[in-house]
Amino acid sequence: MNAKIAGVLLAAGGGRRLGGRPKALLDDGGVLFVERAAARLVAAGCAPVRVVVGASAQEVRSRARLPGCALVENPAWESGMASSLRVGLAELPAGTDAALVSLVDQPGIGTSALRRVMAAYSGRRTLAAAGYGGRRGHPVLIGVDHLAGVSRTAQGDEGARRFLLEHETDISVVDCGDIASPQDVDTPSELRKLAASWGAAGGSAMS
Repeated sequence: MNAKIAGVLLAAGGGRRLGGRPKALLDDGGVLFVERAAARLVAAGCAPVRVVVGASAQEVRSRARLPGCALVENPAWESGMASSLRVGLAELPAGTDAALVSLVDQPGIGTSALRRVMAAYSGRRTLAAAGYGGRRGHPVLIGVDHLAGVSRTAQGDEGARRFLLEHETDISVVDCGDIASPQDVDTPSELRKLAASWGAAGGSAMS
């Protein structure tokens, strides 16, 4: 099925637990987190790709190289992930069949996992999510028929969680534990661990 699947990258957070360092601007061995995550959506075949920014939005615009992507600013980013999700979904063009939603602070989720979840598309009412050890995570694939419901129920930092819980039995969980890690980078210690993994691998840990 030749579906038109758009990518929505949520990259607006201010990194409060990282001392106010916006996650979009964290550095992966010379590549910004937002650059790496957006490039993966493009490489997976998402089109268009909308990158939702908020904290230090102008700096992201000036520093980040995001070919094939469009930046969308969320002025209410401090209210939580839900507002960024609504902004990103609202910017999808007519003719979109589904949206693949990913987070900027999960560097262990690469193109192969994105493609695997995209392959679960079966129609405009598709709901699919990556699974890790029996737990649902990102990326999440949302068929266009559900976008209004997701936007209506999203609150605070929950994103689409409430909507997905209400439609639990309709979600296809796609095991990605063999090819990806859902670990967030939320704290300085997690960032240090990631940096250490770059050194052990002789370069970036985010291929």
